[in-house]
Amino acid sequence: MDSTTRKRTLEQSNQIASASNLQSPTVKRKRKATSNTQQRAQTRDWPDYFKDVYKALNTVIAFCSSRKHLATTFPVIRSSVEALLRGPLDLNKVAELKTLLPDLIKFAYIPTSQHRINAASSSSSKGKGREASPGYSMYSAGGALEEDEHVLVLDFAELNKSKRNKANNSFSLPPSLSPAATKKLIERRNELFENAVNELLSATPPEDSPIELLQVAAKEHLPIEPKYKGSYMQYQDDFTVTSEVPDPRNRPSVKQALREITGKQSDNYDEEDINEYIGLHWYKGQIVYRQTSEAVPGTIGQLDKALSPTIAHALKMSRNITDLYTHQASAINAIGEARNIVVSTRTASGKSVIYQVPFLRFLEEDPTSTAIFVYPTKALAQDQRAAFEQLLQNCSGLEHIQVATYDGDTPQERRRWIRENSSVIFTNFDMLHASIIPHEDLWRRFLKNLKLVTVDELHYYSGLLGTHIAMILRRFRRVCAAVGNRRSAFISCSATINNPRKHARAIFGLDDIEVITDDGAPSGEKEFLVWDPALIDPLEPSLGYQSAMHEAITLMCYLMKRGIRAILYAMKLLRMRLSSEGRMDVLNRDRRKIENEAFSGNLLGIVATTALELGVDIGVLDAVIMLGFPKGGLASFPQRQQAGRAGRRARDSLAVLVADQSPVDRQYVNNPKALFDSPTADLVVDLDSKIILEVHLQCAGHEMPLSMDDEVYFGPQFREVCETYLVKDKDGWYHTHPRYLPYPAKNVSIRGVEEERYIVVDITNLFSAGGSPKVLEEVEVSRAIFEIYEGAVFIHQGLTFLVKELSHDSKMARLVRTDVSWITKPSNIDAKQTYRIREIKDALQKAFYGRVEVHTTVFGYFKIRGSTILDVIDLETLPFIRETTGTWIDVPKGIIRRMRTKGFNPAEGIHAAQHAILNRFSMAEDLRTECKVSQKEYAIHPTSRKRPARLIFYDKSGEGVGVSAKAFDIVSKLVHEAYDTIKKCLCDGGCIKCVDSPDCKENNLVSSKLGAQLILQGILGFETDWSSFPDVDLDETPETVVEAGPVHTVERVEVEAV
Repeated sequence: MDSTTRKRTLEQSNQIASASNLQSPTVKRKRKATSNTQQRAQTRDWPDYFKDVYKALNTVIAFCSSRKHLATTFPVIRSSVEALLRGPLDLNKVAELKTLLPDLIKFAYIPTSQHRINAASSSSSKGKGREASPGYSMYSAGGALEEDEHVLVLDFAELNKSKRNKANNSFSLPPSLSPAATKKLIERRNELFENAVNELLSATPPEDSPIELLQVAAKEHLPIEPKYKGSYMQYQDDFTVTSEVPDPRNRPSVKQALREITGKQSDNYDEEDINEYIGLHWYKGQIVYRQTSEAVPGTIGQLDKALSPTIAHALKMSRNITDLYTHQASAINAIGEARNIVVSTRTASGKSVIYQVPFLRFLEEDPTSTAIFVYPTKALAQDQRAAFEQLLQNCSGLEHIQVATYDGDTPQERRRWIRENSSVIFTNFDMLHASIIPHEDLWRRFLKNLKLVTVDELHYYSGLLGTHIAMILRRFRRVCAAVGNRRSAFISCSATINNPRKHARAIFGLDDIEVITDDGAPSGEKEFLVWDPALIDPLEPSLGYQSAMHEAITLMCYLMKRGIRAILYAMKLLRMRLSSEGRMDVLNRDRRKIENEAFSGNLLGIVATTALELGVDIGVLDAVIMLGFPKGGLASFPQRQQAGRAGRRARDSLAVLVADQSPVDRQYVNNPKALFDSPTADLVVDLDSKIILEVHLQCAGHEMPLSMDDEVYFGPQFREVCETYLVKDKDGWYHTHPRYLPYPAKNVSIRGVEEERYIVVDITNLFSAGGSPKVLEEVEVSRAIFEIYEGAVFIHQGLTFLVKELSHDSKMARLVRTDVSWITKPSNIDAKQTYRIREIKDALQKAFYGRVEVHTTVFGYFKIRGSTILDVIDLETLPFIRETTGTWIDVPKGIIRRMRTKGFNPAEGIHAAQHAILNRFSMAEDLRTECKVSQKEYAIHPTSRKRPARLIFYDKSGEGVGVSAKAFDIVSKLVHEAYDTIKKCLCDGGCIKCVDSPDCKENNLVSSKLGAQLILQGILGFETDWSSFPDVDLDETPETVVEAGPVHTVERVEVEAV
């Protein structure tokens, strides 16, 4: 075949593929109904080429599926099919069937470990079991081997998946197929194949051969063995395709990529025609909403005082900056006049220049000047330090300036050198709290010369943590004033602050703060998409819907193959998808190399956690894919943290929210404009918390004795707290109470009560020659409960390990490398002792505050592949028990009985009512409740683990935190507001404004808006006309909630009035 003929054949195959569903099935096209007689007549007219092979494959795979619910390997299927055909089964023939039915047939390499149900240890598996299936790929050239072994799998998608259902448990036991059901399944699949072939034949022009066109199109579906890395050549007859890692410099525009995906040449998306165009074969109208943010040119500002030639040269050489944007110039001008500022502009608008350039000026004027730059994470501090050092090295005369990172990893022997020699430190509030302020005598040189204090990512500090930070900064300002320095300027930066002046004032305790929000940085055109997973096959709805993860991975792979650099907040399944396509060369796996390559912009794909929201500059990204509504809420979308990762350097970019099946995600699919139009809530700092004020005054009293003059720092409650909790000497000075000595700061955890940690050790290679155990990480007990019980699968950096042994005495878990999926059953929470009782306005019910025990028991786990449970493992484990404080309200006994009579599930109402109250509480992020688990509440078999009917809220970090006490103090207000909100909300079954929560770890599946209304109505003592509520058909589920009994009350507790 010459090049001209090959080109023509390719063009024709693409045209026919689009018309005949080979590459581009679309949601709007409908098959014509045909009778069985017509189908049989059409089948008789087929060329012999299309007969027999598919039906033989279908029969063998259906038989295997009815006997064992495991992935089927191609070698096993091949031998059986060849026996039926009495001839060879060519790999290309299977690829052609995959081309005809791309969504029904799975034909790809997967890791061998994903093919197992039972993990085999390295010691026991050697030399045992059947030989690994041979690999089949389109080439046999040598290449570098990956450490993972892969097997070629040939299988069908299940035809019995359910439709979207709020109460669906997401996981199901595999179906048991009778001979009749197996026969019916074979017939349904045969019908799908016959329809696809008929469409191909009818769409092929008379002058062309449907067989040749199918053969050419099938080359895209030949499996690629993942063990060969790098660019590769694919050979098939005299047809050659070169596949190499795309060059991002030559990538298409985002608009062009979207046109390729959708097949839509216009960029105007109307709701009526958004899905009417034929694009890539996997696009079936998933884009339910599209919004374009136009490009914004940069606006140059002017400095009141020009930069010195040295600083201007450094900016040019290190960052190619020749002009400053308006917000940068305004901020630098304000700092030059010794004003405190907060800068709130878009992500990647050059905010670091705002405080780094003024400090260079201070150093030019006075080489003894010092500065503190505070960041929320070590990674961000390291990133900013490297950028600042590069700036210094290009600043003639300042190359000698010492820069240091000062965090928990800094060795003790180096800390003294840093105090005595550094001009700027990159640190965090933990170090400021426990190491710098308590030792002001050691830091006196540094503090006396302090010119700038910069707090980056100010939005991070809210709620409980933000309240601690506010107290730390007041202590810090007090110490600076004591050493004679009242001149330091306080600078804060963030991209996501609502009402920045109010929040900055609360954090710093300063009134004179200038706000800069006029963003002068350029911004490229940004496309925002809401992506709703589609039916696996629109023409066969019984296949069900694609998972959000599958959709996100499919989109991610496409973008990378087109050279569009993307970031996805997920991990494991993307590795599997790329390995099945032989493209592990696209996704780099070495962590250190990832860090370097990401910063330089060389990586095509990055899979990350939400820690990257905190501003680490990971280079040029073109697209960000958010899997489900961000847990950070609306602050993460749009143009905020997660969505802001893309287009950070004035290029066009893409942000995609791939919705899952949670009620919160469904709400935004149905009302996508709310993502863009709804305001974010104000950040909260609880300056009225006496508990937090007291512990920091204990610290301050140890740093320097307190007097009434210090009320200017700590507010109106200062006098009362000092008189009540501190020790007053004969001269009127207040000192730390002895119970906090000798080191008060070490007794105060600003991130809540410190949890015990378990060491996670990989012993996979322990018994190999030269092998040794390897510490993977340390895990907090709250995570360890669900992640490192014996038999559990632990995920570390996208790799999975099987927990072989767990010791609670040594706090150590020993793991081996393997690959299995699982879920666990939940925890039980109950009140144990009452410290306080409070009235609820106009109600007979009371609210209680006291000691709460959180019991967590792992009763078992599932081994899961996809959404199918392969095995159920029961465990007998001792419960993890931890104590904390909380507040609770018992549900009136009569309400539970009446709800059951009317057919309501009390667990749904209790869960929804708890969310409704938390939605009204400004510090809900630091409070926990018992989220109901669908697998438990909708179980078929009765459970002995019944919980009392009470609304309960507890401190997530342990006793002494005080957030639940804050909620208890205003509980009457919260309950009334929650009830009023539910009554007035116009939604049908619940939304995030009333009873749903974006932070619900169980996706709000067990929830009833009407049930919550009935429960709150009963608590408030309102009359309920039960006849006005319809009877609900309650599924036959066991009772999981019982009436709440009394809780022991400590002596001399009086009921507090509202």
